Amino acid sequence: MKSPTFSLLVLFCASACAIAAPRPLFDGKSFAGWEGDTTRTWRIEEGAIVGGSVAEKVPRNEFLATTKPFTDFELRLKFKLIGSEGQINAGVQIRSQRIPQHFEMIGYQADLGEKYYGALYDESRRNKVLAAPEPAAIAAALKLNDWNEYRIRCEGRRIQLWINGTQTVDYTEADEKIPQTGFIALQIHGGGKAEVRYKDLVLEELSH
Repeated sequence: MKSPTFSLLVLFCASACAIAAPRPLFDGKSFAGWEGDTTRTWRIEEGAIVGGSVAEKVPRNEFLATTKPFTDFELRLKFKLIGSEGQINAGVQIRSQRIPQHFEMIGYQADLGEKYYGALYDESRRNKVLAAPEPAAIAAALKLNDWNEYRIRCEGRRIQLWINGTQTVDYTEADEKIPQTGFIALQIHGGGKAEVRYKDLVLEELSH
């Protein structure tokens, strides 16, 4: 016979597991839980969030951000990036903030685009690639102009990235002044005729 303490522990663990269970960040039909330029830049088509256009140049970087911040989590999503000319680039912001009175965001970005796929970029802060995969590894893993899966794991000061199951980044932040919490956002980069699609966004918050 199990003790009352054991039973309570089981109930507590079951409750905690339910809270931390993976959940969709996007319902496939509305921008509930997100904010950004949903008038011109962002739209929903066939269960995917779509940004930009291959018919006309995207004038500037635009971000569709969650209304809730996150700290430690694992995010999985699918992306498809296509373009006809200019800067064909996009990305997924993590642990980021909007810059007041500006269209940009500041923070880490799981990057997308030629020479940037699978890299970790520091958007509007250090403005550089913090870690990147070997070109041969990403070339073997990536399906150009098609759907791919991004897996993004943030735990403590460690950030790991995978594309289609191939790990591209394992980075630990050495600067203790850099915040390790913030919003998740989807980017379409300005300067090119490009379109990005994101779907099947599922997030699991990590507890300690």
